[in-house]
Amino acid sequence: MGKKRIIKKTEEELLKETEATEKKTAKATQPKKTKGKKKLGQLISAKVYIQSTYNNTIITLTDIQGNIVAWSSSGAVGFKGPKKATPFAASKVVESLLEKVRDANLREISVFVKGVGSGRDSAIRAFVNHGIEINSIKDVTPVPHNGCRPRKPRRV
Repeated sequence: MGKKRIIKKTEEELLKETEATEKKTAKATQPKKTKGKKKLGQLISAKVYIQSTYNNTIITLTDIQGNIVAWSSSGAVGFKGPKKATPFAASKVVESLLEKVRDANLREISVFVKGVGSGRDSAIRAFVNHGIEINSIKDVTPVPHNGCRPRKPRRV
């Protein structure tokens, strides 16, 4: 194995090392600045966008201007596979969303529903069951006016 070498450091090197470690610890103790976190304040009225598909239910809560405050989906809550599209999963999504904005004192919402999934109605009912007043419900599901161009006829 050979002889082990002992490296002796000078006082200057030791001082530089201690300064570097002190800077690192000072940075670690300072609170980190969050980039997108805003204080909710008093969010009395808001807009809720419910996107309900055959596979998932995504609910987004915004303020009146349209800035996103919180969102949740049935996949984020913990459902997997075909259970994500169930009405029960949609009601659990509403519960997790309201848990995120618990401090905001939310009282009334306007609901915009998009999609054809089974979580549409149960999500709205879950908001009502939690004591939130609904001002309006709009269905913003995209509907084709004439659809796509049909395929050309097959020649046999």
